[in-house]
Amino acid sequence: MDKKTQTKPTESPDKGKILSKPRIFFGLTFILFSVVLTLSFVSYLMNWKADQSQAGTMTDKTIQSSNIFGKVGDWLGNIFIFESIGIASFIIAFLFLVVGTLILKKRTFKPWKTIGHSLFFICWLPIFMGAVTKGQGVLGGVYGYQIMDYLNAIIGSVGLWVVLAASILLYFILEFNLRPSSIKSKLDKINDNTIGRVKSMMPSSEENFEADEELEEEAQETVSNVIVTDLSNKTKAKEQEPVSVPKGFPEVQPSTDIETIVTPNHTSFEEEEKPVSLNLNTKPSVPTSTPEQAFDMTPVSPAITPVPPVSTMPAQDNIKFNVEVAPVIDVLDDTDRKSQELVEKHGLYDHKLDLAGFQMPTVELLKDYGNEEISINKEELEENKNKIVGLLKNFNVGISEIKATIGPTVTLYEIVPEAGIRVSAIKKLQDDIALNLSALGIRIIAPMPGKGTIGIEVPRKNPTMVSMRSVIASHKFQNTDMDLPVVFGKTISNEVFMADLAKMPHLLMAGATGQGKSVGINAILTSLLYKKHPSELKFVMVDPKKVELSLYSKIERHYLAKLPDAEEAIITDTNKVINTLNSLCIEMDTRYDLLKNAFCKNLKEYNKKFTERKLNPENGHRFLPYIVLVVDEFADLIMTAGKEVELPIARLAQLARAVGIHLIVATQRPSVNVITGMIKANFPARAAFRVISSVDSRTILDSPGADQLIGKGDMLYFNGNEILRLQCAFVDTPEVERLAEYIGEQKGYSSAFLLPEFVSEDSTSTVGAFDPNEKDALFEEAARIIVSTQQGSTSMLQRQLKLGYNRAGRIMDQLEATGIVGGFNGAKAREVIISDLHSLEQFLEDLRS
Repeated sequence: MDKKTQTKPTESPDKGKILSKPRIFFGLTFILFSVVLTLSFVSYLMNWKADQSQAGTMTDKTIQSSNIFGKVGDWLGNIFIFESIGIASFIIAFLFLVVGTLILKKRTFKPWKTIGHSLFFICWLPIFMGAVTKGQGVLGGVYGYQIMDYLNAIIGSVGLWVVLAASILLYFILEFNLRPSSIKSKLDKINDNTIGRVKSMMPSSEENFEADEELEEEAQETVSNVIVTDLSNKTKAKEQEPVSVPKGFPEVQPSTDIETIVTPNHTSFEEEEKPVSLNLNTKPSVPTSTPEQAFDMTPVSPAITPVPPVSTMPAQDNIKFNVEVAPVIDVLDDTDRKSQELVEKHGLYDHKLDLAGFQMPTVELLKDYGNEEISINKEELEENKNKIVGLLKNFNVGISEIKATIGPTVTLYEIVPEAGIRVSAIKKLQDDIALNLSALGIRIIAPMPGKGTIGIEVPRKNPTMVSMRSVIASHKFQNTDMDLPVVFGKTISNEVFMADLAKMPHLLMAGATGQGKSVGINAILTSLLYKKHPSELKFVMVDPKKVELSLYSKIERHYLAKLPDAEEAIITDTNKVINTLNSLCIEMDTRYDLLKNAFCKNLKEYNKKFTERKLNPENGHRFLPYIVLVVDEFADLIMTAGKEVELPIARLAQLARAVGIHLIVATQRPSVNVITGMIKANFPARAAFRVISSVDSRTILDSPGADQLIGKGDMLYFNGNEILRLQCAFVDTPEVERLAEYIGEQKGYSSAFLLPEFVSEDSTSTVGAFDPNEKDALFEEAARIIVSTQQGSTSMLQRQLKLGYNRAGRIMDQLEATGIVGGFNGAKAREVIISDLHSLEQFLEDLRS
């Protein structure tokens, strides 16, 4: 024994020192590599697009890396995250940390359990991230995307999510032992501990708890005595030898509050006797009661008898039992009651009664252009596909999938680029693709909204016509429930495209001459005429060119609206346009007053109430038709009238939608001085035909694309959210004439719909017969400008006061009539008679009096 004790201390320390150095080296190496991997992965995820492109340029010194560990970090991130298992690579870094701590004898983790959990999540997490991101990005890696794609093809997307959810649920059940019995036992244990804590927190100074404590102490002493006596008897029957507790077993403490198991040391004793389970908290069963009644020894009086249940009560057959149904309380006011009586007597108000015999137009009025089915040219499709794929391959843009959708005019090629390809790299190739395909009007949509693909629109060599008859006769248009249905034509997938003008609520159109803008206006008007009765819709048409909308003059007594003193309903004079727009503003204000008195928010609610006879016509209420203002050439109005046209148009666009007044404004060149910011802000719906430059396209659509259209009705429609490419339906002039004649030959109203009379502030006044009461509102301001500049110029008044030429000329005539300026002097400016502002103020004061 002495030799052993002397040799061991001398040999083991040297041997331990030799072995500790490699452990420290390898342990710290693994831990350091874990840190390097973690930081490289984090940096790669923050700049993965740039790092991925630099992963293969280890020897190129000219390329700078954005990774925290440089090109080594790029290479590690690309190998582990992009080409392998995505963000599950962090688990690999964690495993290196575990191995390093185990080498250093730091048993922080349970090795095999930790490795098992890590392997599960290395397999499960990439597939889950691939399903969430649908292969986009690097979170799932190539492994996650490939497995997800394979499972998705075999069991479908729903089956894939079921497998993922079932596997993670099974993992948690096995890991945390989530069986019903174990959960119940844990809840019972928590409940017992909670009750024990509550009892221990109860105050002991109160008298009503003293008896409870004494009884509990007596019960514990009794149980302890019984258990100790039983144990002493058993131990006396055995050999009297000391029981040694094995190493590693806890010693039994007498004050232990939990369940204690006493196990003898000898094997023979284990075979004869089972372990004895002791619970020192056990107490005798006592009746459960509230604290106030716990130990109340007052005897219960036997004279008190319980009330018998209801079922034992004797039946009372001689009681009379009547059942009455409460009448419905009539909460209708007098107005509702009267409206119900009128409806019962006369029926609902029929706004079509004045023209009850009116026949809606038939489809036969429109020309039938024959078969309009799209013909598929497989050679053209294959040729374009090969050219697109080849061109993109030349620019190192890989494609994993390509699909073609054939429309009436354009074929849409949807491509799915390979992982890691930037969208901007494809968008820059728009001109190269157009050159390679030898086609006009190539448009790239990157990415396609809601699809995750990139679209390339290529015009067809042999386009198919979309006639107005085909879209009007479609099931979608005939059975629509829109308030003001407008059918534009067909989409790129050959579907009829419709929109509700009442919800747009205004439409701004633009397009160069000869690109289909006027045909588009005729298509909109035709679709409205086919769906709305004359009592439901009125048009206010402004045609500065005087020839575009003249075809609709035949339906004046049915669908058109005009001023009371106007000779023609279709307005061509700029001065009459200003009066008409202001008259529409008056009509708008009047309608808002009617809606306010009727407690309605919009025209539809108001007309519904009027139809149900809840509004009294004697109070000014009437059935209100929709009013659509159509302006064919807005730029001409802005050039000639300026602010006098822009302000009422902007006011109508801001407020008129709720009262059923909607605007369709068209222009040839959408320049910023014509379509101002105020106009664009109130026209969310826009239709663009082909324009000359991308600047015009951005003006009308806020994005390029309209300059790449091919004309002949090819258009882009922007509804405020997305841009759709459509082929506008073609309606020829003879078709519009037949439609107008068919309507005009039927019985109409006595006249066109009369708008409110508008008396302009700049009413005409002749020179030499000036009336101070009829002077223009800007008369005095114009006089001050003329006198201060000493220049009697009408054009200067236009610039300074932002007026149209007609109004500025009338103000100049009034200044001449009052003697402030001289007469007309040809090309020269008028002579200013009053020399200074002081004299002018005295003159104006005398003029007021």
